[in-house]
Amino acid sequence: MTSLFDFTCTGLEGSPRDLSEFKGKVVLAVNVASRCGFTPQYGGLEALYTKFADQGFVVLGFPCNQFKGQEPGDSGEIETFCQSNFGVTFPMFAKVEVNGPNAAPIFQFLKAAGPGILGTKKVKWNFTKFLIDRSGTSVQRFAPTKKPEDLESAIEALLSSSPL
Repeated sequence: MTSLFDFTCTGLEGSPRDLSEFKGKVVLAVNVASRCGFTPQYGGLEALYTKFADQGFVVLGFPCNQFKGQEPGDSGEIETFCQSNFGVTFPMFAKVEVNGPNAAPIFQFLKAAGPGILGTKKVKWNFTKFLIDRSGTSVQRFAPTKKPEDLESAIEALLSSSPL
C-alpha cells in the first residue's frame, strides 16, 4: 500500500470504512485516548477540524489502549465521552494497536512513512499526530506534546499548496 487512501479501517460504529472517501483531503491521523494527560487535545483537534473542514481538511481519530490502559472503554463509551466532553464531530475509528505485532496496518504504514526522532518507528504515546497530504502521503509526524493549535501553519501550507 502506498497511500493512506488504500486502507480500510473499522469505524467506531463497527462498520468497515474505506479511507479512499478522504481522497483529496489533507488528513491528520491521531492515536487518541480518553484517560490520558493529553486528552484535552480532543478540543484542539475538533477546533482544527471545524476551522479547516470546508477547505478540505479532516481529522481521523484512532483510539488506542496500549499506553498504560488509557483507553479502556468500548466503542460506545468512547463515542459518548468524545461527544459529551469535547463535541467531537470528526471521524473516529474502532480501537487499534499502534505498536507491536498486532499494530493496525494503517499505523504500520504511517510509522514507516513518517518516522519519529532519530528515525524511530515506534509510536511513543497517545496523541501522536501524522499529517498526510491530499495524495495520501505522510508528510510530517508530531509528538504528543505538540498541541493541535500549533499545527495550523503546517495544515494551511498543505491546504494552499494543492487546492481542491
